[in-house]
Amino acid sequence: MNLVDFSSSSLSLLPAVLALGLAIVTRRVLLSLGLGIFSGAFLLNDFSIPSTASYLANLIKGLFISDGGVNSWNMSIVVFLLLLGAITALLTLSGGTRAFAEWAQSRVKSKRGAKLLAAFLGVFIFVDDYFNSLAVGAISRPVTDRFHVSRAKLAYILDSTAAPMCVIMPASSWGAYIITVIGGILVSHGVTDYSPLSAFAHMIPMNFYAIFALLLVFAVAWFQMDVGPMRRFEYQASTGSRLGDEDSGHEPIDDELGIEESEKGRVSDLVVPIIVLIVATMSWMVYSGSQALEADGKSFSVLGAFENTDVGMSLLYGGAMGLLSALITVAKQGLAVSDIARTTWIGAKSMFGAILILFFAWSIGSVIGDMATGKFLSTLIQGNLPVQLLPVLLFLLSAAMAFSTGTSWGTFGIMLPIAGDLAGATDIALMLPMLSAVLAGAVFGDHCSPISDTTILSSTGARCGHIDHVATQLPYALAGALIAAVSYLVLGFTDSLSISLLAGMCVFVLVCALFGWMSRRPGKLA
Repeated sequence: MNLVDFSSSSLSLLPAVLALGLAIVTRRVLLSLGLGIFSGAFLLNDFSIPSTASYLANLIKGLFISDGGVNSWNMSIVVFLLLLGAITALLTLSGGTRAFAEWAQSRVKSKRGAKLLAAFLGVFIFVDDYFNSLAVGAISRPVTDRFHVSRAKLAYILDSTAAPMCVIMPASSWGAYIITVIGGILVSHGVTDYSPLSAFAHMIPMNFYAIFALLLVFAVAWFQMDVGPMRRFEYQASTGSRLGDEDSGHEPIDDELGIEESEKGRVSDLVVPIIVLIVATMSWMVYSGSQALEADGKSFSVLGAFENTDVGMSLLYGGAMGLLSALITVAKQGLAVSDIARTTWIGAKSMFGAILILFFAWSIGSVIGDMATGKFLSTLIQGNLPVQLLPVLLFLLSAAMAFSTGTSWGTFGIMLPIAGDLAGATDIALMLPMLSAVLAGAVFGDHCSPISDTTILSSTGARCGHIDHVATQLPYALAGALIAAVSYLVLGFTDSLSISLLAGMCVFVLVCALFGWMSRRPGKLA
């Protein structure tokens, strides 16, 4: 198929700009991505309807079929998401979430301990941001209520441990998607120094926003740093006058799904399936990697196994084992088969929206690649902006896009291919820093966005007023973004991860000192 070359034309920007502009105006991500895809297809095929239809058909076909067989990468991730949704729903049905909350209530002895419990659980339950926000919220809320932690503070902890953990963990729905996209980018630019998983692992310490957002959560919990509107909510909670806006119109997600928790739940009903999911996924990663090493005649090493592993099948296997464990848990309780089947279906169905976004993001990523958007942008940057500024600029642009659209995944789909093309056309050594900057910026923008699903689920999981959560989290998110921006600026000019992290830590300490002073100074609280 002969496609029009837009590598030197401003029209190469149209699909991305159209998708972003419409998302800002309409707040409808799928519609915006879809129109971006169609506009790019028409341009690439010189407005020929038959050629455009053929291009789109091949594009859709490629999502499911590759090299004459099933697209194992894409399909394994889709099935993993379905399994994850089913597991989440079954854990709710088992009553394990409620049992763990009751267990924790008898062991946590202070307000600081209640906040740290929520933060540690947010780090531990990293398989999916939806699951994190809802499960950790349900587990922690009775404990934080007991020690007069405001619902706004709980919502902040949920939101700032969900996406930041998911975006740096390969055994998560986010990790699986990102690794898939990165794999395509590396292949298209002929980068063979890294496997997709190895590249993802190298990018983890460069994801400055995720790292410092997590550190800031623990600093806020330990040192009682309450700034901005959060001071008022914490003061009201400490005086027993109010924990948060519980009548904000948000009902518990589990109630909306129609899942009734079992009264027979135990702590193990929650913990065991999650551990099985994590252990099974990691075990299969090592096993499949070791098989690949053996086939190539190489000796076994853990790092080598992870670099050569089949991530998609590992997630699929881990998800299947996690689902089996969850099914055994509810079956042992003697619950009706019809209730178990209905709950499994409800959980899987809850992932349909995420899967649709994934398909659309994959598609527009292909279109943007064919439009050579990154190559055109690189011609504008060359001679006008230092290449060293690209990581911080991509961080800020991705943040603006995620804030406007309310989705990290949609931003990944648009910005990762652009970042890859920019790096390929300017300085290939900045490939991983640029990709990391996109990931970090998308998470930051998603945190601040009132239309973000993760933001909404975090406020719902905490039973906090949604706008209250957005307003109280903003100062902490902006602080994390400032630290990340400085780190990316230093990384671009020094090409040193160590120096970048050191610079970030210096700013982090200054931010904590400022927040500590703001928390102690007198002011109106009620």
